Amino acid sequence: MNSKLATTCFIIGTLLAPVAAYAADSATDTDHMHPKTFVKDSVITTKIKAKLADEKISSLAHIKVDTHSKGAVVLSGKVTTQEEADKAVAIARETEGVTSVKSKIQIKKED
Repeated sequence: MNSKLATTCFIIGTLLAPVAAYAADSATDTDHMHPKTFVKDSVITTKIKAKLADEKISSLAHIKVDTHSKGAVVLSGKVTTQEEADKAVAIARETEGVTSVKSKIQIKKED
């Protein structure tokens, strides 16, 4: 039993170490200096990407999602209609933990 617990703790520590190191190395503002904030922002990004993929609209799956300090989300990429861009923004705004959404999504008609 103790060996299972030790193995589990080792695996979790091994998986989280790169996240903590990345947060410390790439920090540009004081909020990202804390690994908890980085992990929280990563969770928000993951939730939004999953919701976009669930929409079954291929262009939404290609939207880039960046979450900055305190839940500020920036969406970028290309979609084929304004409705798709609006849908992506709505999905991001409805996601728990998001405080603001900035859209840099471009509308590009398919040829």
